[in-house]
Amino acid sequence: MMRDYDLATEAELSEAEQNFDLRMGLPEAIRTKLGMAEARFAGGVVMSMRHDPAGYWSKALGFGFATPITADLIHEVCSFFENEQTPMAVLQMSPHVLPDDWNEICAKAGLSESPPWVKLLCETGVACRRLAEMKDSPSPLRIAGVDQQDADTWGAVMMSVFQMPAEGLAQMMSSAVGRPGWHCFGAWDGDELVGTGMLYARHGIGRFLGGTTVPHARKRGAHTALLAARALAARDLGCRWLVAETRPESPGTHNPSLRNMYRMGFDALYERQNWLWRLNGR
Repeated sequence: MMRDYDLATEAELSEAEQNFDLRMGLPEAIRTKLGMAEARFAGGVVMSMRHDPAGYWSKALGFGFATPITADLIHEVCSFFENEQTPMAVLQMSPHVLPDDWNEICAKAGLSESPPWVKLLCETGVACRRLAEMKDSPSPLRIAGVDQQDADTWGAVMMSVFQMPAEGLAQMMSSAVGRPGWHCFGAWDGDELVGTGMLYARHGIGRFLGGTTVPHARKRGAHTALLAARALAARDLGCRWLVAETRPESPGTHNPSLRNMYRMGFDALYERQNWLWRLNGR
């Protein structure tokens, strides 16, 4: 197995590339309406969505591996968002790359802590073996790839479950259907699309994202079945590693998605603190 630092590098860079590539499929008219802009420097990516209706899609990822994180680098990241008049953005940095003076850098840049994510990783072969050993009854839902006919509905369902406005954002998700590197899956109850899941495959890494199930279809195995479909697809695509992120469980909370991924063989690689930047410090 690769060293933790190497795994963190691959896990973080694959997430950065997935986020960057996802945005590129949108028509220019929608990109303009959402106020989207992106840049690459110092091995990472910064992505602004000035008119983000969800307050989620402005991010900085992948920094600290090509070059060290310094106060000057963070100033450059924040200056990008300031120049774009981004209301707020999240800096997502692996704990492996944070410098000793990170607290001082945060204070100078006006960064504050935001809820963390847990980075999950699994060898594809382990996940496939674990799936074969599971004794659960198969889900009664139909799991299949998504085609262009269902793409708009699929994107809208995903945004609805994530409680994000559909306009613009649903199109961003549905734009991945049929694009190179992207593999989109759905769960159907008869003719109704009730679950979604995405796989982004790049350089031997299969990234899981967009896993949702509508409330009235939960506890019927949709999430696990969509995980399984993506793991098998990743295996067939030659991916050695599977990567995902979700919210960690704190005392008194329960995250079924996290539990399902643990059952499938995923391990928590680390918990990653998110850092919030706001325009003019507001």
